[in-house]
Amino acid sequence: MCSERCQLAIGACRIICYSLYRAVCCCTPPAPRPEYHVVCLGMSDAGKTTLLTLLCGETTDDIEPTSGFNIKAVQFEEAILNVKEVGGGENVRPYWDRYYQHTQGVVFVMDSACTQGDLQTVGSLLVGILSHESLRGLPFVLLASHQDKTEARSSEQLTKDLELQKLCAGRQWAVHPCSTQDQGAVRQALEQFVTFLLNKESEENRV
Repeated sequence: MCSERCQLAIGACRIICYSLYRAVCCCTPPAPRPEYHVVCLGMSDAGKTTLLTLLCGETTDDIEPTSGFNIKAVQFEEAILNVKEVGGGENVRPYWDRYYQHTQGVVFVMDSACTQGDLQTVGSLLVGILSHESLRGLPFVLLASHQDKTEARSSEQLTKDLELQKLCAGRQWAVHPCSTQDQGAVRQALEQFVTFLLNKESEENRV
């Protein structure tokens, strides 16, 4: 009886040791996440810098308007977004297309509570952006920020006013309401954007 117990104990120890060896020495490292290069555009004071800074877990205490461009690496479970955020001032907008090269997707941030005049400006900007040869067919997401304001427009209203159904034909796109008070909504929007990017890459690989 004692001999049988010893043999069982030795066998159990061998199994445990082998399992530990496999876990420590023979485990396969996780596959690297794909990285995508995307451009983030929008008029001044739309909230681009603040939203991206919050997503990266950084402080927003010393944020200043972007005059040139900033690059942020935003981490997601399935991918990493290397976001090139370009300043939205009137003196910068004519040069936006210089930042489109090697872009794989477009993020546009707008103040959903903006004036009617600014809404028309946003519409004109989107026509130029989404029809640009370098950006045609790329995944697109519009972040409708400042949803914490009472005059904020809904996603449905912006889709109608900006004629996005027509403008975004032939690409994957979405409109997401958000604010600096709701980081979860911003992350959820960009998670869907990551899905768009993964889908497009998969389609291109099948061709």
